[in-house]
Amino acid sequence: MKKCNSLKEVRDQIDIIDDKLVELISQRSHLVRQAASFKNSIEEVKAEDRIDFIMQKVRKKAIGLDVSPNLISELFKIMIDEMVETEISEFRNAGNF
Repeated sequence: MKKCNSLKEVRDQIDIIDDKLVELISQRSHLVRQAASFKNSIEEVKAEDRIDFIMQKVRKKAIGLDVSPNLISELFKIMIDEMVETEISEFRNAGNF
């Protein structure tokens, strides 16, 4: 982690990270849309076992990185819920229902 010497430098670094986060979320979203084409039902799209696995994995990772696992869980819950809705739309638009 870079040691910053001013508030401006901290904010500049945060802005860089925020841009990267948006780019990574975009990449994830595009992959989720692709995943719909490999699924055969809405239940498969919802993939509750996969979501549980992801949530456990990110909480463990958060603890290891000394960041609040509750914060990470909430962020991932919002992201996953929205992406599941997107995937359901992709699934339905492909005529797979």
